[in-house]
Amino acid sequence: MNDQQLLRYSRHILLNEIGIEGQERLLAGHILIVGMGGLGSPAALYLASSGVGRITLCDNDTVDFSNLQRQIIHRTATVGQPKVLSAQATMRDINPEVECIPLQMHADEAKLMELVEQADVVLDCSDNFATRYAVNRACLAKRKPLVSGAAILTSGQISVFDFRRADAPCYNCLFSEDSEAEDLRCATTGVFAPLVGIIGTMQAAEALKLLIGLEGGLSGKLLFVNALDMNFIRSDLSKDPACSVCGPNPTRMAAKELLCESRNVRNRN
Repeated sequence: MNDQQLLRYSRHILLNEIGIEGQERLLAGHILIVGMGGLGSPAALYLASSGVGRITLCDNDTVDFSNLQRQIIHRTATVGQPKVLSAQATMRDINPEVECIPLQMHADEAKLMELVEQADVVLDCSDNFATRYAVNRACLAKRKPLVSGAAILTSGQISVFDFRRADAPCYNCLFSEDSEAEDLRCATTGVFAPLVGIIGTMQAAEALKLLIGLEGGLSGKLLFVNALDMNFIRSDLSKDPACSVCGPNPTRMAAKELLCESRNVRNRN
């Protein structure tokens, strides 16, 4: 690190858990963020300010005026612009040293596999089950750690699926793709603005710890947050032996287009 970097990241370097070696791991790291809405916004801001060397942003949406209530990486002046470009501009203002790769696209399964393979850690900041299942399958196939977050109304949740471990459960173990889980959207149900900030910031924290190599955290855990009474409930997750994705007899799911047109909405998270 040069003198400017030593100064910029000095508060990290002072921490025994990080130090110079840990900060250098962050500078060499590559994180993929899928979704630049309410969760991706704070996550990207903290990852950029923390000095993650390369951050790839994947989102096909544009900034809508109603997004500004909670998607803090975007600005009034960027309404109508692609979210990935709006986010890139804000991240550059915060830390011009970070390489930000904006991908305004629908990533099909093959492309998603390619993006996940290139990353060290993946953040699922999407707003629908179709995307979450696709990201989960790609991370499992490429054995890359996945930090999954969700928020709706006044409650949210976050989990870490560290597929570098053979005994790690997957997202499908928690919410089976075969179930009839309701796919709620902020555009139709609403969401408490600070809640997405809480969950997205925790996603950034878990991603940083994974890059540094810190033990513990939310690997194999589910953290539920109720923003009304500020009640946090943490529970253990275990691998489902009957899981159709990570179990001993996985079922090959048909390829789905990530963020497909039929399920894409403008006002995510």
